[in-house]
Amino acid sequence: MALFMDMTYDSPWMGDDVRMFRKTVRQFVQDEFAPYQARWREQHHADAEAWTKAGGIGMLLSDVPQEYGGGGGSFAHEAVVLEELARAGVHFGSSIQSIVARYILIYGSAEQKHNWLPRMARGQVVGAIAMTEPAAGSDLLGIQTVARREGDHYVINGSKTFISNGSRAGLICLAVKTDPKAAGPKGISLILVETNGLPGYRAGRPIEKVGRHGQDVCELFFDDVRVPAASLLGPAEGKGYFQMIDQLPYERLAVSVAAVATAERAVELTTQYVKDRTVSGKPLIEYQNTRMKLAECKTEAQVGRVFLDSCIDRFIAGRLDPVTAAMAKYWLTEREFRIVDECVQLHGGYGYMIEYPIARMWADCRVQRIYAGANEVMKEMIAWSL
Repeated sequence: MALFMDMTYDSPWMGDDVRMFRKTVRQFVQDEFAPYQARWREQHHADAEAWTKAGGIGMLLSDVPQEYGGGGGSFAHEAVVLEELARAGVHFGSSIQSIVARYILIYGSAEQKHNWLPRMARGQVVGAIAMTEPAAGSDLLGIQTVARREGDHYVINGSKTFISNGSRAGLICLAVKTDPKAAGPKGISLILVETNGLPGYRAGRPIEKVGRHGQDVCELFFDDVRVPAASLLGPAEGKGYFQMIDQLPYERLAVSVAAVATAERAVELTTQYVKDRTVSGKPLIEYQNTRMKLAECKTEAQVGRVFLDSCIDRFIAGRLDPVTAAMAKYWLTEREFRIVDECVQLHGGYGYMIEYPIARMWADCRVQRIYAGANEVMKEMIAWSL
């Protein structure tokens, strides 16, 4: 009997169609995205044609019904896209595209769906979701951007910050206060803002970040911006806060998928490195400390994978609750950073050199514990459920 059995693990949501889709996405990312990462990091955004190329292979809005131009798949297909981008160290912004599309799909009118979703699926329109403000991060109730109704239009004033896809966005799902006097969440709404040639709208310069330099992130400014009243998302004003709360589990699950894929890739890269690197005449893998550290990392990544797969299955079945999504986002991003940090240490001095993928991975993954709701907020949510 062999001492070690086959340890290959297959996610339960990985059907044959999803495997074929992964093969297509992986090859596309390797051919069309990976070779241009240095340029994307320098210019702080992906090339414009990257969006239409991704749309051309069905990589955008893979979980949106075909009647609206999407791929007609489930979140399993979206997870494949997220995993392959994370494995390649590519920060493209397609997850934001999917999040905006989901808001339109769930709450939009028939006209909004048919107008925006097919173009987003083709990559002809880039979407952004704008919640965060200089004085309001995880506290959605603290937003100050105002949309005042004037006849058949809303007049918008305010600013947003840390907005992914911001400078390239042709469509912004914007969180605003439509009734500043209303107490609590009842005064908050979501409005779809088409930015092309829009007077009073301006995207700021790229924000310099610790990592994810190829990801388009900037500030947005609205000065007496007028949009049609039909741009309101949902049947009435005052629904925006509840819409955001209901859809945050989707965003947090997406973050969790990238966290596990990154942790797994870090272990793979580091395992190969310590097999090739020699110290005092023998490979690093032959030192007990190296093996023990990698054993810990491999185990934590595997435990994370099983938990994530459970969450994906539950989401596809419509049973992923907000508290479990918060648990996944909190725990998996914490494990991700711990694993990557250990892998940097095992690389030694080379692990701190930005030319090495593990160094970029370390800088890139730090923000995972902050956005989509800081992990401290996730723990508060979990505590409220006790």
